[in-house]
Formats: sequence, structure tokens, C-alpha cells
Amino acid sequence: MPSAGTQRSARDAAPVFAALGDTTRLELLHRLGDGQARSITQLSDGLGLTRQGVTKHLRVLQEAGIIRARKVGRERRFKYRPESIDEVRTYLDRVSKQWDDALARLKAFVEE
Repeated sequence: MPSAGTQRSARDAAPVFAALGDTTRLELLHRLGDGQARSITQLSDGLGLTRQGVTKHLRVLQEAGIIRARKVGRERRFKYRPESIDEVRTYLDRVSKQWDDALARLKAFVEE
């Protein structure tokens, strides 16, 4: 993950996009969206997946930097890191501006 103040590159952002490209992981993020840390048991409830299946999805989210895990007693608690999505949003805004600028140059060229 890039440190504070650095710009995220496509290489940095790709794992986040990949992690978000799964409906189960999106559901897990929805469940963590209120900022509360939750256990695998709490996150698994009603998903129709085994704890092992949920653990695999949580690992992908954690490796992408979208969530963090903390050991509390004998269990791990998972919490959403909103700054990870903010970093990707900044990256997308930068790419969008580059495209807008390129299209404006093309329009100006065509209209000349």
C-alpha cells in the first residue's frame, strides 16, 4: 500500500479492484460498513458459506488493504478501512481527469 501523501498507481489499485469484483466480498464490506469490528462468526451469519470460505474472502480483502484484522482473545475481529477506498477514488479521479483533458485536446483539434 502506498504511504500517506503518495499517489496510487494502477499496480497499487488493481488488487483493490480485484477484491471488489466479487459479490461475497462486497456483502462482507457492506456488513463492515458501519465501522464496527466483527468476528468471522458474525460475518458468516446468513451468507451460506463455511467459516473457511468466509476466511478466504476476508484474506483477499485484507491483502488488498480494504480491511484489517486484530486478534481479540481467541478470535480475530475484522474492520473496514475506508481510507483504502478513498485512495482508489483519488486514483480514479486522476485517471478521469487525464481522459477529460485528452478528450478536450481532441475536441479542440477537431474544431480547428
